[in-house]
Amino acid sequence: MAERADAARNRQAILQAADKLLRDHEPGHISLDQVAATAGVGKGTVFRRFGSRTGLFQELLAERAARLGAAVESGPPPLGPGGPPGQRLLAFVDELALLAAQNIRLIAAHERACGADPHSDPTYQRWHRHLRGLLSELRPDADADFLAHIVLGGYNGELVRRITASGGVPRLRIAVRDLAQRVGDVD
Repeated sequence: MAERADAARNRQAILQAADKLLRDHEPGHISLDQVAATAGVGKGTVFRRFGSRTGLFQELLAERAARLGAAVESGPPPLGPGGPPGQRLLAFVDELALLAAQNIRLIAAHERACGADPHSDPTYQRWHRHLRGLLSELRPDADADFLAHIVLGGYNGELVRRITASGGVPRLRIAVRDLAQRVGDVD
């Protein structure tokens, strides 16, 4: 069923409002009341569409991660299918580092909102499945499930903030690439 035009406009307005508030305020200081007021909609509209802060930040992160997801699923190698797993792993962690660095406040807000169970987030699960699959190919003898969680731990919002504050995106990319090479036993 297609989304109604007014619902689509409200959804975009809410996501843009959340994005603006994340640029202007610390993630812990953003309420759904503020999002609704900034978007020019009622608080009930935000709740009906997203259910909670968790739902709102999950959707905003999913929207930001959509390009990366499409590249992984159907883009050209080395990020997309058909490339050697080691090259795909390194291409993926490079792109994820860029996404994390560009969205530090969103990731921090998302982590706070998902506090009790961040591993159940659909975007996290998607990234984890991809990493687990690549690591299973590279290291069939290892616990690829655990190793995928370890690699994704390198994208913790506060850690990304600290690392990029003293070395920028290049430091983050080098650090997660080094971790992925060691975990995946990639040359």
